[in-house]
Amino acid sequence: MHTQSRIPKLHDTTFDGALLWFSEMQCSRLLFHPEDDPADIINNSDSKRTFSDVEVIELRFLLNELEENIGHEKVIEAAYPIFMTACGQQLDA
Repeated sequence: MHTQSRIPKLHDTTFDGALLWFSEMQCSRLLFHPEDDPADIINNSDSKRTFSDVEVIELRFLLNELEENIGHEKVIEAAYPIFMTACGQQLDA
């Protein structure tokens, strides 16, 4: 049985691609901080892991691709505005 991945496609490994991907992760209610291991992300509502083993592998691969192409700091920088907005923090323009 093959199920479709819940992880959005990473369209390209540029800063803008990372920004779009993190935004799509938020829209899918799957956003997590990129410095956290996706295997350790737990749903608050039911205390179960957010991501399946297959999704964890996919997420680790995608984050690695981003880091190799734009660097660790740029990955964090791309995630920051999406993460802060998701937490209810309004950022200055």
